[in-house]
Amino acid sequence: MTEDSALADLAPLFEEVFGEPVPLTPDLTAEEVEGWDSTRMIELIVAVEARFGIKLTTREVDHLHSVGDLAAIIARKASR
Repeated sequence: MTEDSALADLAPLFEEVFGEPVPLTPDLTAEEVEGWDSTRMIELIVAVEARFGIKLTTREVDHLHSVGDLAAIIARKASR
């Protein structure tokens, strides 16, 4: 899996969690998305883990600064 395909696959998950389409770019951060709080982050991580069949460590989640960071981790882990 590539980072671009992971980013594309994230779009429906974001829509599910936030209740509306979120225009995703690799540079998008939580501060730029209305309603992206700690609860939504947990919901998003749970959805990502279920969708991609991966587990994210606390360290990985703590080091996420953008949607691109999340896509990179997904691409790396989902390719195993």
